[in-house]
Amino acid sequence: MKKTINVDATYAGMRIDRFLRQHFETIPQSLIEKNLRIGKIKLNKNKIKSSIKLKINDKIELHNFEIKKEQVNKKIKFKPSVTIIKENEGFIIENNDDFIALNKQAGISVQGGTKSKKNLIDIFSNSEIFKDQKPYSVHRLDKETSGVFLIAKNRPTAQLLTSLFRLRKIYKTYIAICHGEITMKDKGLIKHNLIRYDDTKKIIETAETNYEILDKNINSTFIQLKPITGRKHQLRKQLFDLGHSIIGDKKYNSYKIQKNNKNLMLHSYEIKFKMNEKKYKFRATPPEYFRNMLKAKRLNF
Repeated sequence: MKKTINVDATYAGMRIDRFLRQHFETIPQSLIEKNLRIGKIKLNKNKIKSSIKLKINDKIELHNFEIKKEQVNKKIKFKPSVTIIKENEGFIIENNDDFIALNKQAGISVQGGTKSKKNLIDIFSNSEIFKDQKPYSVHRLDKETSGVFLIAKNRPTAQLLTSLFRLRKIYKTYIAICHGEITMKDKGLIKHNLIRYDDTKKIIETAETNYEILDKNINSTFIQLKPITGRKHQLRKQLFDLGHSIIGDKKYNSYKIQKNNKNLMLHSYEIKFKMNEKKYKFRATPPEYFRNMLKAKRLNF
């Protein structure tokens, strides 16, 4: 018995294993890996690895693929309290018929996972703002990164926004506070070949970011970043490679971690785009801890 799933724009760019976990919800990663390996899950009639990214109109084929009860993950969805729902509703910058834009707080994931329970999608699934609607995640923002984030209210808007992100028609501006004085020109392009691994396979990806140094001193740099490409952890990796990691970054860190600082000083400050002939621009006020760090480092915003 064969089942075919057609991939639409909503899932373009998503890894196939993530798509399957989202589609089936309770399927364990180990079962996905096994069925890809033995050919029970194919993409466009080809055997592939779990890390392959989906494209529009791809066809996922499931051959005699059944999930037995003993193979199911006992994954419990996050059930937000009324307080948590209202708190996150209070961070909304824009609320219209198609999407919301909010000032995401640090420490909360976009979607639930094995390492993260509290997440925006489950929170807004239970919000009156999404009554009779479903929240769709259309882009990424790391758990510890704060700032502007978009959530679509319907599938057509999700498909359109996903396409705009993929075509680089949505322009994002981040601000960050880094260790040390960056001595490059005040404005320019940061271009790196970033390395990641798919199992044991080494993959090199080009990453490009326009930057502007807003203020600096011998100890710290306040920098504006406009990513051109969208690599995972791109900004954090690039600044680390420059030898000026973002303050509070525990993963890409070239300095001793400051025990009295638990926050990542990276903030999604602005998003602008044009959709259905209408221009949108949203800005998110940096959190208090970010503003306090600027003062502590004697940097001006």
